Order: sequence, then C-alpha cells, then structure tokens
Amino acid sequence: MDYKSAGVDIEAGYRSVELIKQYVRATKRPEVLDGLGGFSGAFSLDAAKAMAHPTLVSGTDGVGTKLKLAFLMDKHDTVGIDCVAMCVNDIACAGAEPLFFLDYIACGKNIPEKIAEIVKGVAEGCRIAGCALVGGETAEHPGLMPEEEYDLAGFAVGLIDDADRITPDLMREGDVLVALPSSGVHSNGFSLVRKIFAVSEKSLGVYYEELGKTLGEELLTPTRIYVPELLAIRKAGVRIHGASHITGGGFYENIPRMIPDGLHAVVRKDAYEVPPIFRIMARVGKVEEQVMYNTYNMGVGMILAVAPADADTVIAAAKENGSAAFVIGEIRSGEKGVTVC
Repeated sequence: MDYKSAGVDIEAGYRSVELIKQYVRATKRPEVLDGLGGFSGAFSLDAAKAMAHPTLVSGTDGVGTKLKLAFLMDKHDTVGIDCVAMCVNDIACAGAEPLFFLDYIACGKNIPEKIAEIVKGVAEGCRIAGCALVGGETAEHPGLMPEEEYDLAGFAVGLIDDADRITPDLMREGDVLVALPSSGVHSNGFSLVRKIFAVSEKSLGVYYEELGKTLGEELLTPTRIYVPELLAIRKAGVRIHGASHITGGGFYENIPRMIPDGLHAVVRKDAYEVPPIFRIMARVGKVEEQVMYNTYNMGVGMILAVAPADADTVIAAAKENGSAAFVIGEIRSGEKGVTVC
C-alpha cells in the first residue's frame, strides 16, 4: 500500500506545479525574491522605506458556491479571477496597493490540467490587480470531497502610508457618492442564484435575449477588479473619503461599513439602469426589490465617497481605466446607515 492507493497522487502534484509555473511567472514584480516551489514566498519591502508610516493591509476570501457553476460547465479558467478580486477589492477600499497574493485549492482529486486552469485565472486576476502570485497550496482530499469538485480561497497583502489610508473619519456631510459598475453578479449570493434558476447543465445553457448570451456565460463572468481605477483616482490627486466594496449583503450591509456615526448615505436607484441579469433574477425568482438590494450589487460593485469638487475628476480617472463611473447619491447628516430610494 502507498499514498497513491490511499487517494493522494504526489506525482500529479508535481505535474500541477510544473504546469502553473508559466502563469505565476507572468505576475512577478521586482520585489519578489524567490521562485515558485519553496516553502514560502519572499517579498522585499524596500519601497516602504520612503513612507513615513508604512502600513500593511490584508484581505482573505473565497469564491463560494459560484464554483458549482464552474463544475457544471466544466469551465475553470475564470473563478481564479473571482478569488483575487474578492481579496484585492477589499484591500483597495483602504486605499492600499495590493503587493502579493497566495491561493489555496482543496480538491477531491488533483487533475493537473484542471488545477492549471484554475491558477491561470488566479494569475490573470493578479495581473489585473498588479500584484504578484508568490505561492499557494493545492491539497488533495480524497474521501472528504467528491473527485470532480474543489474549493478555492486566497489571501492578499497590500501596502499604504498610513497618512493616505481611507478611514471613516475622512467623510463629511455633502460628500458625493460615485459608483463604479460591476461586471454582473460577481461572487456573492449564489446560493440564492442556484435556487432561483434551479441551476443545472440544462438551465445554464439557456440563451436569454436580454443578456445576449447563455445564463451560464453571464453568471460565470468574473468579478471586476477595481484596483486600477482606485490607484488612478489617487494618482489624479483625489483624496477618497470612503470606499465600499458591494459584496454579500448588498447595499444595506456594505455601504454603512464606510460611514462614521452621525452620517447617512442616500443612494438613488434612478441614477442608473439596473443590468438585465438582476431584473431576470427578480422576475424568475419572485424576489422582492429590498431583498435584491440587500443581497446583490445590482450593477454597482464599488461606491466611493468624495468631495463634490472631485466627482468629475474621479469619473474621468475611472473612465480612462474602462469604468463608466457615475454619481449615485450623497452623504447627509443623520443616523449611521443607508437609504436606497
């Protein structure tokens, strides 16, 4: 008897590492000190010497049950982008630049080509965010997970001078809320999504005229990464007063997280057109509007609070990075919270 007969294929692990090296290399930054294959990843912080108070900002997250769609469609090259996005977007809310990322893949069976496809997506997410993929772990769990399934999570670290960090005390009454559009449902609320559509290979293959694509293609669209936009806004000289990544919990849970006591956010639903996928979900699932805004991003993946005089600069900087930003509301005095009207 050996390890392979127990369900763990060490040779497959070696093969996976060889296949993913090309993707990892594409994310390398000058600060990366070691290659893939060691017990840890080393990253130089020499750049921090120029900062008065260098501050590390970290974030960790996973893709969640959106992975079920990847299994059904046998498409694994985009969920890695989702994983990176969920981590680096949170870091960007503090104003930090993501430096490096590590992934963790737990699988029922290590199929090297599938693992390589997953990591290919992770590397693409890192490329978009400008961070290095410095390491990770692929763990084979026979008997614990079905052979065809896996879970994917990650961890990111960013850097910022503390004086530049986005904190609630910066926000003021009269600040304008600028929205950055989402790419779709992103990576939250998929337990409800799967129930609404009774997700299966058949239902994912249904073509929707409103979407211009199949349901599966729409739902598997990767989460948008907002790091380029936020860095461009900072480079344009704008001080962001608040940033909210609209993830699970939608508008009602996430927007208040950036607001201090004594201030209240007002979001106007008529400031933009809600994308078709959310209208379809509400119709097919008979989901009430309040539940939709309390679960999904509704077409808005990031909301920034800035001084009114900076709104046009923010919108222009976002546009230069491919994001059609727009004003969606304002900050008023009142009990901490949000009104969606």
